[in-house]
Amino acid sequence: MSTSETTENFAFAATLGLVRAVRDLQWDQAPEDAREVARHCLLDFLGVAVAGSREPLTEILVNEIVKPEGSSEAGLIGMMQRASRLSAALVNGAAAHALDFDDTHTAMGGHPSAPVIPAVLALADSAGLSGREVLEALLIGIELECRLGALMGPDHYAIGFHSTGTVGTFGAAAACAHLLRLDEDGWLRALGLAGTQAAGLKSGFGTMAKPLHAGRAASNGLFSALAARGGYTSNPEIIETAQGFAATHAGATPSREALDRFKGRFLIRETLFKYHASCYLTHAPINAAQQIRAEHHLDPKSIDEVEVRVHPALFGVCNIQEPKTGLEGKFSLRATTAMALLGEDTGNLETFSDASVTEARLVSLRDRIRVVRAEKTPPTHATVVVKSNGRIFEIESDSGQPASNLVAQRENLTRKFMTLTARILGRRHADALASAALNADQLASASKLIELTQPSDRFGGPGGINAKHQRI
Repeated sequence: MSTSETTENFAFAATLGLVRAVRDLQWDQAPEDAREVARHCLLDFLGVAVAGSREPLTEILVNEIVKPEGSSEAGLIGMMQRASRLSAALVNGAAAHALDFDDTHTAMGGHPSAPVIPAVLALADSAGLSGREVLEALLIGIELECRLGALMGPDHYAIGFHSTGTVGTFGAAAACAHLLRLDEDGWLRALGLAGTQAAGLKSGFGTMAKPLHAGRAASNGLFSALAARGGYTSNPEIIETAQGFAATHAGATPSREALDRFKGRFLIRETLFKYHASCYLTHAPINAAQQIRAEHHLDPKSIDEVEVRVHPALFGVCNIQEPKTGLEGKFSLRATTAMALLGEDTGNLETFSDASVTEARLVSLRDRIRVVRAEKTPPTHATVVVKSNGRIFEIESDSGQPASNLVAQRENLTRKFMTLTARILGRRHADALASAALNADQLASASKLIELTQPSDRFGGPGGINAKHQRI
């Protein structure tokens, strides 16, 4: 074995390997199922971001960050207000994750679209890029962040990092590096800058800090690519270097095998979409509880005890025992399982209001639910056992399987999108936005996507103004 081969095996060039795995991907050469899921990601992102634009955390960011800037570089989703590119990425990313209703991915260990698409849209809107360029960039960004998530392994998330904020920063940087047509050296410097800014702690779950992770990832990723274009330097081996991203964020040494096993695959195809407005790890218990209710028509008052068996990792993610707010309720296995057994619509945003999660009937059933560790159970798998009047009902569910029928997935996501947006934009306007998203590869200007998110009365949203803006 040569010296170069020995060195390469000893210290796998993970950063370079990631860049070379995705940098040359092209929209027209991707399989149609991957392209269709990319359209689904864009549609779902716009839906949750429009709805999230009405959340208090979005208003805070607009009032405290956007308004003092007075910039008009890029549009804000759901609002007439405009912002600098970096602030638009921040606000739109936070809005998209505000409801915790956006897509997720098991390889990434986080939410793939919320960090990537806001960065891409901010850059595309300010530079006059096409819808096809947006889709190609989001495809590349998601492919990179999912591969990086796999390289980092489960320890990254287990020790307390939120992959949407950390790994998502790399995805946003990669997507923007592609749009800026950076060479390989530029890509490496962009990822080096992304790695030194990547942050986000799970201890912020249940607060406004969690959606901030997505917003900062989008903004920092865009910043990294822009700075790299200007010649800003960084460590081009940021993932694998001593005291680099892998060592400090997972205590791991990236292996070539973790990257090679995805060669030729399009991981975007395995994106998982939410139909319950809560943490994705609550979905399997919700589905199991809903099935028990549907099949056995149980009176919640007759339920003596409920056992929810899940992987131990969930205890540090979504096991808030007694949520006091709707946001905390999204991260409570007990509360969400109780909602399902009570027949509450967990796809309805109003189900997760402060009043709903503290309502006496829900609290009474919630307190009869125990969450139990199941060591050999995958994180997306759950078993719900209900004991009622001497009878036992048990259902297993796994929410970790991507849809096999993309036609049905398109229909389901379109219904979800309309539920989220029609009340804000009006039905006709929402229909037009859905059509634009699902046909984005035909749009000459990606700015049309931002324009169509603006309320049909041309007002609305936090700080919304009716004004013309000029790009700079």
